[in-house]
Amino acid sequence: MTQRLGVNVDHVATVRQARGVPYPDPVFAASLAELAGAGQITIHLREDRRHIQDRDLELMRQTVKTLLNLEMAASEEMVAIACRVRPDLCTLVPEKRQELTTEGGLDVAREEEALAKAVGALCAAGMEVSLFIDADMEQVRAAKRVGAQRIELHTGRYADAKSLAERGTELARLERCAEGALSIGLEVAAGHGLSYENVEPVARLAAISELNIGHSIVARALYVGFERAVREMLELMRGAQRA
Repeated sequence: MTQRLGVNVDHVATVRQARGVPYPDPVFAASLAELAGAGQITIHLREDRRHIQDRDLELMRQTVKTLLNLEMAASEEMVAIACRVRPDLCTLVPEKRQELTTEGGLDVAREEEALAKAVGALCAAGMEVSLFIDADMEQVRAAKRVGAQRIELHTGRYADAKSLAERGTELARLERCAEGALSIGLEVAAGHGLSYENVEPVARLAAISELNIGHSIVARALYVGFERAVREMLELMRGAQRA
């Protein structure tokens, strides 16, 4: 199975918001990513609107030709926005105002009732729903119970590993969890902290059908351009899958 690359363009918007100017435009970056072969565009509309704005979501819904994945908190405001705009996929994530980036997965097992309500509303509006979780089978089974069709495994512990042994342990955990999720009918994505240096072992995991990568691609694009940065990531993923 060929993995889909979801390119997260949030940090193009971060640069824009730093100066309060209309550029660089994440909508244009999304188009370049698709031209380079991305199979999905991922954006996170945060409560505090620190990077992606409502306008970006609206325009991307009109212009994205592949799949549009909206990362969002399971709040009434975000559920209402998603039900109005209708991206192809909604990925529910935990969200804290003070964090620099998402720090971990949802505790689905603890928040089943609230998440089931949000998932039900989104599915009723015709969207697929993914839950961003840590690599833990308890969370995987809870995701299935609340009605999600997909999960996205948080790869932060793998990406932040301080040794090859630790990285190997985390990779094995991701593989076991991905295979377990697939066995109960959930599609599996992965993301967070993946880069040109660490993506290949994750890209080799057959149970994972999608990788969502943003910061490293945006950073690389500063030197080589957005299309080339996306193509280079795709080449690494495809090479790993052929190995």
